[in-house]
Amino acid sequence: MNHHNNHSFLDRGERPRLVYHHRRAAPDKAALPTLVFLPGYASDMTGTKALALDGWAQAEGLAMLRFDYAGCGSSGGDFESQSLADWRDDALALIDTVVSGPVVLIGSSMGGWLALLVALARPARVAGIVGIAAAPDFTMWGFSQEDKMTILTEGRLEKPSEYGPEPMVTTRTFWQSGEGNRVLIGEIAIDCPVRLIQGQNDPDVPWQYALETQKQLRSQDVQLLLIKDGDHRLSRDGDIALLIQTVGNMLGSLEG
Repeated sequence: MNHHNNHSFLDRGERPRLVYHHRRAAPDKAALPTLVFLPGYASDMTGTKALALDGWAQAEGLAMLRFDYAGCGSSGGDFESQSLADWRDDALALIDTVVSGPVVLIGSSMGGWLALLVALARPARVAGIVGIAAAPDFTMWGFSQEDKMTILTEGRLEKPSEYGPEPMVTTRTFWQSGEGNRVLIGEIAIDCPVRLIQGQNDPDVPWQYALETQKQLRSQDVQLLLIKDGDHRLSRDGDIALLIQTVGNMLGSLEG
């Protein structure tokens, strides 16, 4: 692990090198879980929510890890070679090697799906989950039948992105991995506290999936915050304030 420009690198032999930023806790906050931010699809650790949380963590003396999945942001690897399971394993590699002790996972969009997969893989490590417009199983519900046929027959689908100039690419590799890692098909065997923040004006994730996720989670400590005029990004000042308040409340309850 080398440090460079405040960023560190995790070299893993066969798998692409991951770039991450690990903020250590102040001594009086060392007992609290490390916050781990899981970005959305094709997003990275420099998004509005990730940076806002990191600034808050710095001010509060909290430990925080943010990173770029393989093929995204500054990390190594080819984006179109990665699967959902690969990105879950990127998160697990960092949680296993860089962070000690419990973690609270904060997952945006696809990162909310990955948070559930990470918690299923490391139940003893995950003390809590906060999902922001979480999108579990979106390979199933996020594409038309026609889109799915294109992905399967041509190996990739390109769509114009509403969030940047580059088209949004979905590969067969990713899509099939998503279908193989669906969580809403039965009980989700997670027992930690979960908070779901979901806009009802989200064009990408129908808010009913947040209700479905809440229903399928085995944990009884699940709260769903529906924001009537909230969009998919939930990056307005009020949305960010709500996110920080939600994470702070969760840490407070874990401390108590």
